[in-house]
Amino acid sequence: MESFNKSGALISSVLVMVGALIACQAKEGAVPPASVIEAVAQRLSAHGGAAAERRLREWAEQGSVVAKRELGMLYQNKTPRRGEAMRLFEEAARAGDAESAFQLAEMYHRAGDGGDRQADKAWPLYAQAAEHRHPKAVLRLASLAQGGSEEAARWLAATGSPK
Repeated sequence: MESFNKSGALISSVLVMVGALIACQAKEGAVPPASVIEAVAQRLSAHGGAAAERRLREWAEQGSVVAKRELGMLYQNKTPRRGEAMRLFEEAARAGDAESAFQLAEMYHRAGDGGDRQADKAWPLYAQAAEHRHPKAVLRLASLAQGGSEEAARWLAATGSPK
């Protein structure tokens, strides 16, 4: 009985996703609201699916900041697609998406752990996210400042603390 309930729940969630995709296809050229894009991305990360990824790509190409961020989140841990993830995060961050700024900063910060200058690119992105009250960005700036980074301390001072 338990396996029947689990398979029923899986089938229901797949049907909901397919329904959302069909509804979006009915309005060709229309980008759905952020909640629909995020739901498709969540299902894609949980169950995969070329159709869902293709739809996210279409929405990103149509200029959806949320779709760019969600594709970036999907690609950031896939080595062959890290460059594409960075490009998507950069585009979304330039459009004002705080989560994308934070994720791109994290990628630069991790790349800079080897001692190169990539980490220098992270500070302004952390600051951008912190200005939008992104709590993890504020914490990262505080951590970098506490670790002796004068640059991070300046960015933290410039952005203020979260309210």
